Amino acid sequence: MKRIWLLIAATGPAVFGCDRSLPPSNAQPSAAAHASNPIAGNESASSSSTRSPCPRTGQWAFCSVERRLTQSGFVITPVEGAVPRRAGFSVAPKVYTVGHSHLEVFLYPDSAALAKDLAGLDTLTAAPRGVRNPWPMPPTFVRSANLLAVLLTDSPVQAERFNLVITAGAPPP
Repeated sequence: MKRIWLLIAATGPAVFGCDRSLPPSNAQPSAAAHASNPIAGNESASSSSTRSPCPRTGQWAFCSVERRLTQSGFVITPVEGAVPRRAGFSVAPKVYTVGHSHLEVFLYPDSAALAKDLAGLDTLTAAPRGVRNPWPMPPTFVRSANLLAVLLTDSPVQAERFNLVITAGAPPP
C-alpha cells in the first residue's frame, strides 16, 4: 500500500504539472500582428459585414426557411411569377422547386392566425374540409410556429427530411 502512495506522490506532479498555459504573448496575437495579417484582419470584418438581415424573432421568415433548407442540403429555387391563392389559406404562398419536387410555404403573422386557418383545413389533403384534394399528388403537410408548408414529392425520404428540418423549429430570437 505504501508503494502505491509513493507512486502517486512521484507521478502526480509530473502529470498535473504539465498543465502549464502558454505565456499570454504566445496565446493571443498582438494587435499589431493581427492588423498585419490580412486574413486575420479581414476575418472579423467580413463576419460582421456578412451577418444576415433575416430577423431573429422566434418566428419563421422566408429568408430563414430558405437558409434552413439550404443548410440542410436541399437545393431550392424560388418560382417567379404569379402565385395562385389556395382555398382555405388566408395568406399567399411563396413557391419553390426543391429538386424535382414542388414546395409552397405559407407564412402567417403569428401562430394564432395560422391556427385559425388550420381549424378549417384537412391536413391529409391540405385543403378545406370536405373539398377534394386539389393537388396533383398526395401532399406532405408540415406546420411549425407561424409556418404551414405543402411539399409535393414522390420521394418519401425527401418528405421525411423536409418534415424534420422544418419541425426542428423556427430560428430562436
